[in-house]
Amino acid sequence: MTELFHVDGHKTILGMVHLKPLPGTPFHCEGSLREILDDAVRSATALRDGGADGCLIQTVDRVYSVKDESDPARTAAMALIVRAVVEATHGNGFRVGVQLMRNAVRASLAVAKVTGADFVRAGSLVGATLTAQGLVQADPLDVMEYRRKINAQDVAIVADADSMHFSWLGGGRPTGRVVKDAQQAGATAVCVSHAEEQRMFDMVASARASAPAVPVLLAGNTTHENAARLLAVADGAFVGTCLERDGWGGLIDIDRVKAYVEIVRGLEQ
Repeated sequence: MTELFHVDGHKTILGMVHLKPLPGTPFHCEGSLREILDDAVRSATALRDGGADGCLIQTVDRVYSVKDESDPARTAAMALIVRAVVEATHGNGFRVGVQLMRNAVRASLAVAKVTGADFVRAGSLVGATLTAQGLVQADPLDVMEYRRKINAQDVAIVADADSMHFSWLGGGRPTGRVVKDAQQAGATAVCVSHAEEQRMFDMVASARASAPAVPVLLAGNTTHENAARLLAVADGAFVGTCLERDGWGGLIDIDRVKAYVEIVRGLEQ
Protein backbone atom coordinates (compact mmCIF):
# COMPACT_ATOMS: atom_id res chain seq x y z
CA MET A 1 0.00 0.00 0.00
CA THR A 2 2.97 2.34 0.23
CA GLU A 3 2.53 2.89 -3.50
CA LEU A 4 -0.44 5.08 -2.61
CA PHE A 5 2.03 7.68 -1.36
CA HIS A 6 5.40 6.89 -2.96
CA VAL A 7 5.69 6.04 -6.66
CA ASP A 8 8.94 6.64 -8.56
CA GLY A 9 9.59 10.12 -7.19
CA HIS A 10 6.01 11.29 -7.73
CA LYS A 11 4.94 13.76 -5.04
CA THR A 12 1.48 12.93 -3.64
CA ILE A 13 -0.71 16.01 -3.30
CA LEU A 14 -3.75 15.46 -1.05
CA GLY A 15 -6.09 18.41 -0.65
CA MET A 16 -7.98 18.94 2.58
CA VAL A 17 -11.79 18.90 2.44
CA HIS A 18 -12.81 20.50 5.73
CA LEU A 19 -16.37 19.77 6.82
CA LYS A 20 -18.62 22.00 8.88
CA PRO A 21 -19.92 20.42 12.14
CA LEU A 22 -21.82 17.20 11.46
CA PRO A 23 -25.01 15.80 13.01
CA GLY A 24 -24.42 14.38 16.45
CA THR A 25 -22.04 17.20 17.44
CA PRO A 26 -22.77 20.29 19.59
CA PHE A 27 -22.27 22.93 16.89
CA HIS A 28 -24.11 21.26 14.03
CA CYS A 29 -26.67 23.48 12.31
CA GLU A 30 -29.89 21.56 11.74
CA GLY A 31 -30.67 21.09 8.06
CA SER A 32 -27.11 21.81 6.86
CA LEU A 33 -26.06 18.26 5.95
CA ARG A 34 -27.07 18.55 2.30
CA GLU A 35 -25.00 21.71 1.91
CA ILE A 36 -22.02 20.12 3.68
CA LEU A 37 -22.19 17.12 1.36
CA ASP A 38 -22.53 19.24 -1.78
CA ASP A 39 -19.62 21.48 -0.75
CA ALA A 40 -17.44 18.43 -0.10
CA VAL A 41 -18.17 17.04 -3.55
CA ARG A 42 -17.45 20.42 -5.18
CA SER A 43 -14.12 20.76 -3.36
CA ALA A 44 -13.05 17.18 -4.08
CA THR A 45 -13.96 17.56 -7.74
CA ALA A 46 -11.94 20.79 -7.94
CA LEU A 47 -8.96 18.94 -6.47
CA ARG A 48 -9.28 16.11 -8.98
CA ASP A 49 -9.74 18.43 -11.95
CA GLY A 50 -6.90 20.63 -10.74
CA GLY A 51 -4.46 17.73 -10.83
CA ALA A 52 -4.24 16.72 -7.16
CA ASP A 53 -3.75 13.04 -6.37
CA GLY A 54 -6.52 12.85 -3.82
CA CYS A 55 -8.21 14.40 -0.82
CA LEU A 56 -8.64 13.93 2.90
CA ILE A 57 -12.17 14.50 4.17
CA GLN A 58 -11.75 15.80 7.70
CA THR A 59 -14.35 16.70 10.30
CA VAL A 60 -14.12 20.14 11.88
CA ASP A 61 -16.63 19.85 14.72
CA ARG A 62 -14.83 22.36 17.02
CA VAL A 63 -14.97 20.10 20.10
CA TYR A 64 -14.14 16.41 20.20
CA SER A 65 -13.97 13.37 22.40
CA VAL A 66 -10.42 12.32 23.23
CA LYS A 67 -11.48 8.68 22.98
CA ASP A 68 -11.48 6.53 19.87
CA GLU A 69 -15.22 6.95 19.38
CA SER A 70 -17.75 8.78 17.21
CA ASP A 71 -21.45 9.54 17.64
CA PRO A 72 -23.53 7.22 15.40
CA ALA A 73 -25.26 10.12 13.61
CA ARG A 74 -21.89 11.74 12.95
CA THR A 75 -20.42 8.51 11.59
CA ALA A 76 -23.47 7.95 9.37
CA ALA A 77 -23.27 11.49 8.01
CA MET A 78 -19.56 11.05 7.30
CA ALA A 79 -20.25 7.84 5.40
CA LEU A 80 -22.83 9.60 3.21
CA ILE A 81 -20.39 12.40 2.42
CA VAL A 82 -17.42 10.14 1.73
CA ARG A 83 -19.45 7.85 -0.52
CA ALA A 84 -20.71 10.85 -2.50
CA VAL A 85 -17.13 12.06 -2.96
CA VAL A 86 -15.91 8.59 -3.97
CA GLU A 87 -18.67 8.30 -6.58
CA ALA A 88 -18.04 11.82 -7.93
CA THR A 89 -14.26 11.46 -8.25
CA HIS A 90 -13.69 7.79 -9.05
CA GLY A 91 -11.23 6.91 -11.77
CA ASN A 92 -7.74 8.11 -12.73
CA GLY A 93 -6.34 7.00 -9.38
CA PHE A 94 -7.84 9.81 -7.32
CA ARG A 95 -7.57 8.74 -3.67
CA VAL A 96 -10.04 9.58 -0.94
CA GLY A 97 -9.14 9.62 2.75
CA VAL A 98 -11.19 9.80 5.94
CA GLN A 99 -10.45 11.44 9.28
CA LEU A 100 -13.02 11.67 12.03
CA MET A 101 -11.36 13.95 14.54
CA ARG A 102 -9.99 13.99 17.22
CA ASN A 103 -8.88 10.38 17.00
CA ALA A 104 -11.83 8.19 16.00
CA VAL A 105 -9.61 5.83 14.04
CA ARG A 106 -11.92 2.81 14.17
CA ALA A 107 -14.92 4.82 12.94
CA SER A 108 -12.74 6.29 10.20
CA LEU A 109 -11.68 2.79 9.14
CA ALA A 110 -15.31 1.66 9.10
CA VAL A 111 -16.37 4.60 6.93
CA ALA A 112 -13.47 4.05 4.55
CA LYS A 113 -14.20 0.34 4.24
CA VAL A 114 -17.92 0.63 3.51
CA THR A 115 -17.59 3.62 1.16
CA GLY A 116 -14.63 2.44 -0.89
CA ALA A 117 -12.24 5.14 0.34
CA ASP A 118 -8.51 4.46 0.18
CA PHE A 119 -6.98 5.57 3.46
CA VAL A 120 -7.51 7.06 6.90
CA ARG A 121 -5.42 9.51 8.87
CA ALA A 122 -4.78 8.72 12.52
CA GLY A 123 -3.98 11.72 14.70
CA SER A 124 -2.58 9.40 17.38
CA LEU A 125 -1.70 5.86 16.38
CA VAL A 126 1.03 5.40 18.99
CA GLY A 127 1.92 7.15 22.23
CA ALA A 128 -0.12 10.00 23.69
CA THR A 129 -0.55 13.71 23.03
CA LEU A 130 -2.07 16.61 24.92
CA THR A 131 -4.74 18.54 23.01
CA ALA A 132 -7.19 21.35 23.73
CA GLN A 133 -9.81 18.68 24.41
CA GLY A 134 -7.57 16.74 26.82
CA LEU A 135 -5.18 13.82 26.73
CA VAL A 136 -5.43 11.58 23.66
CA GLN A 137 -4.00 8.13 24.26
CA ALA A 138 -3.43 5.81 21.32
CA ASP A 139 -4.41 2.15 21.35
CA PRO A 140 -2.77 0.61 18.27
CA LEU A 141 -3.66 -2.94 19.28
CA ASP A 142 -7.36 -2.09 19.42
CA VAL A 143 -7.16 -0.25 16.08
CA MET A 144 -5.40 -3.09 14.31
CA GLU A 145 -7.69 -5.74 15.76
CA TYR A 146 -10.70 -3.76 14.55
CA ARG A 147 -9.10 -3.24 11.15
CA ARG A 148 -8.73 -7.00 10.80
CA LYS A 149 -12.24 -7.62 12.15
CA ILE A 150 -13.83 -5.61 9.32
CA ASN A 151 -11.29 -6.86 6.75
CA ALA A 152 -9.96 -3.36 6.11
CA GLN A 153 -6.31 -4.25 5.60
CA ASP A 154 -6.68 -2.70 2.14
CA VAL A 155 -7.36 0.68 3.78
CA ALA A 156 -4.03 2.46 4.27
CA ILE A 157 -3.26 4.32 7.50
CA VAL A 158 -1.36 7.61 7.60
CA ALA A 159 -0.20 8.36 11.14
CA ASP A 160 0.75 11.77 12.52
CA ALA A 161 4.26 11.45 13.96
CA ASP A 162 5.06 15.07 14.85
CA SER A 163 2.56 17.73 13.82
CA MET A 164 -0.11 20.21 14.85
CA HIS A 165 -2.26 17.22 15.85
CA PHE A 166 0.37 15.11 17.59
CA SER A 167 3.38 15.80 19.77
CA TRP A 168 4.83 13.00 21.90
CA LEU A 169 3.69 13.63 25.47
CA GLY A 170 6.59 14.78 27.61
CA GLY A 171 8.86 15.25 24.60
CA GLY A 172 12.24 13.66 24.35
CA ARG A 173 11.31 11.07 21.72
CA PRO A 174 12.85 11.85 18.31
CA THR A 175 10.51 12.12 15.36
CA GLY A 176 12.22 9.17 13.73
CA ARG A 177 11.60 6.96 16.72
CA VAL A 178 7.88 7.81 16.64
CA VAL A 179 7.84 7.05 12.91
CA LYS A 180 9.43 3.67 13.60
CA ASP A 181 6.84 3.02 16.34
CA ALA A 182 4.02 3.90 13.93
CA GLN A 183 5.48 1.66 11.23
CA GLN A 184 5.67 -1.25 13.65
CA ALA A 185 2.07 -0.62 14.71
CA GLY A 186 0.86 -0.86 11.12
CA ALA A 187 1.07 2.62 9.60
CA THR A 188 1.42 2.75 5.82
CA ALA A 189 2.84 6.28 5.86
CA VAL A 190 3.44 9.10 8.33
CA CYS A 191 2.99 12.84 8.31
CA VAL A 192 4.91 15.65 10.00
CA SER A 193 4.65 19.42 10.11
CA HIS A 194 5.97 22.56 11.79
CA ALA A 195 5.62 26.27 11.14
CA GLU A 196 9.42 26.62 10.91
CA GLU A 197 10.87 25.27 7.68
CA GLN A 198 14.14 24.06 9.21
CA ARG A 199 12.22 22.09 11.83
CA MET A 200 10.23 20.50 9.02
CA PHE A 201 13.43 19.54 7.21
CA ASP A 202 14.82 18.07 10.44
CA MET A 203 11.64 16.04 11.03
CA VAL A 204 11.75 14.53 7.55
CA ALA A 205 15.46 13.73 7.91
CA SER A 206 14.84 12.03 11.25
CA ALA A 207 12.02 9.97 9.76
CA ARG A 208 14.18 8.94 6.79
CA ALA A 209 17.04 7.88 9.04
CA SER A 210 14.88 5.67 11.29
CA ALA A 211 12.44 4.23 8.75
CA PRO A 212 13.67 4.82 5.19
CA ALA A 213 10.92 2.72 3.61
CA VAL A 214 8.07 4.71 5.14
CA PRO A 215 6.59 7.47 2.94
CA VAL A 216 6.71 10.87 4.68
CA LEU A 217 3.99 13.42 3.97
CA LEU A 218 3.86 17.02 5.17
CA ALA A 219 0.84 17.66 7.37
CA GLY A 220 0.28 21.34 6.71
CA ASN A 221 2.23 24.61 6.54
CA THR A 222 2.95 24.36 2.82
CA THR A 223 2.00 27.21 0.49
CA HIS A 224 2.57 28.17 -3.12
CA GLU A 225 5.61 30.12 -1.92
CA ASN A 226 7.39 27.34 -0.02
CA ALA A 227 6.09 24.17 -1.72
CA ALA A 228 9.12 23.79 -3.98
CA ARG A 229 11.50 23.89 -1.01
CA LEU A 230 9.51 21.67 1.33
CA LEU A 231 8.27 19.06 -1.14
CA ALA A 232 11.82 18.59 -2.42
CA VAL A 233 12.51 16.48 0.68
CA ALA A 234 9.12 14.82 1.30
CA ASP A 235 7.00 12.28 -0.55
CA GLY A 236 3.90 14.48 -0.58
CA ALA A 237 1.68 16.76 1.45
CA PHE A 238 -1.74 17.39 2.87
CA VAL A 239 -2.62 20.83 1.53
CA GLY A 240 -5.42 22.99 2.92
CA THR A 241 -5.69 26.71 3.45
CA CYS A 242 -3.67 27.88 0.46
CA LEU A 243 -6.07 26.04 -1.86
CA GLU A 244 -9.27 27.35 -0.26
CA ARG A 245 -11.14 30.20 -1.87
CA ASP A 246 -11.97 32.19 1.26
CA GLY A 247 -9.23 31.01 3.59
CA TRP A 248 -9.43 28.13 6.06
CA GLY A 249 -12.68 26.17 5.74
CA GLY A 250 -13.69 27.61 2.37
CA LEU A 251 -14.35 25.76 -0.87
CA ILE A 252 -11.34 24.55 -2.85
CA ASP A 253 -10.41 26.83 -5.74
CA ILE A 254 -9.39 24.90 -8.85
CA ASP A 255 -7.02 27.61 -10.11
CA ARG A 256 -5.11 27.55 -6.82
CA VAL A 257 -4.90 23.77 -7.09
CA LYS A 258 -3.52 23.95 -10.62
CA ALA A 259 -0.90 26.51 -9.60
CA TYR A 260 0.23 24.41 -6.61
CA VAL A 261 0.33 21.22 -8.66
CA GLU A 262 2.41 22.92 -11.37
CA ILE A 263 4.99 23.95 -8.78
CA VAL A 264 5.25 20.48 -7.28
CA ARG A 265 5.31 18.64 -10.62
CA GLY A 266 8.28 20.79 -11.56
CA LEU A 267 10.25 19.00 -8.83
CA GLU A 268 9.69 15.65 -10.51
CA GLN A 269 11.24 16.57 -13.84
